Amino acid sequence: MATPILLLAGLFFGASSEGVDQPPKATSLSDSSIRYVIPEKPYVVLRRGAIEAVIVNHQAVDDPVLPGHRAGYSGVARLMHTKRQANLFVPAYAGLNFEHIIDGTAHEDRKVLFEPRNWPMELRQISPHTVELYQSPTPTYGVESCQRFDLLEDGALQLTIELIPHKKAFRFGYMGLFWASYIHQPEDLGIYFLGWPARLVQEAGGKRPAAGAEWVHALSPSHGVLSTRPSWEDRRDFPRQEPFPLTLVFHLSEYRYAEPWYFGVSHGMALALLFRKQDQVRFTQSPSGGGEGNPAWDFQFFIPEVQIKKRYQFIMRAVYMPYESAQQVRTAVKPHLDALNPP
Repeated sequence: MATPILLLAGLFFGASSEGVDQPPKATSLSDSSIRYVIPEKPYVVLRRGAIEAVIVNHQAVDDPVLPGHRAGYSGVARLMHTKRQANLFVPAYAGLNFEHIIDGTAHEDRKVLFEPRNWPMELRQISPHTVELYQSPTPTYGVESCQRFDLLEDGALQLTIELIPHKKAFRFGYMGLFWASYIHQPEDLGIYFLGWPARLVQEAGGKRPAAGAEWVHALSPSHGVLSTRPSWEDRRDFPRQEPFPLTLVFHLSEYRYAEPWYFGVSHGMALALLFRKQDQVRFTQSPSGGGEGNPAWDFQFFIPEVQIKKRYQFIMRAVYMPYESAQQVRTAVKPHLDALNPP
């Protein structure tokens, strides 16, 4: 069995204000004692173990490290493994790219629809293995954020995200947050997870279906159609204006997942994304989000009753490894799922 190489943090989010329910201070957004420098370039190369990860703000870059990287795409611009030297992600775009802040309003202005892409983002280097991407409060939603990337000694890349909404700008009272990863020309455009058809969940009347969960190969027929897979326990319905232009967000598929993780396969490597059950992340996938043959393997979180001036924090994990089988991937990620979802 292959050993997992890349871990990208598991999910936790909680409200903050300065009370007992405040999550631990984890980034320079919440901890003013953290010292950092602003790099000369708009990216930082992190290397440790078998992993090389290039973290970029959303400026355009065209040099030997990031040839043809387009403006508007932040996060992990390049991800490589000793078992595969080519970039996992579409070179012009990125993985773990903060795409959308959503409140159900059908904005026509793409600068609002893609507000995190368009507002200035500061790259902060904390140490040789730690960088952050900071955004001051955005103009429409007033969301201040900081994303911290830690490349750990064992090759793990931990992503910790903190956000504070500063404006009463959420029409329907909730805040949705959306991250996208654009995969470069994989053999298989879809994703895999353990789950059931939605009808079995409905027939179970709110209980876990009696039938065992089976592997689902989820491949949307086209962009924004049957694109999002909630947990079997997630019956939330978020109001919005119709027609809502971000079709990926609310168009639910015919399946519901049983365990809070999924994976995809690209050129003999598996990328698995892991989350906490209690956070009810929604898996989202497009067969062409990054262009023809370049799928988007995405995820989104919703805070149902967002509170202004509170700090929300979450962490997600991923595992990047040589691929052998679905069961091999499941076995490899089990310790991380257990850590994120203790008894």
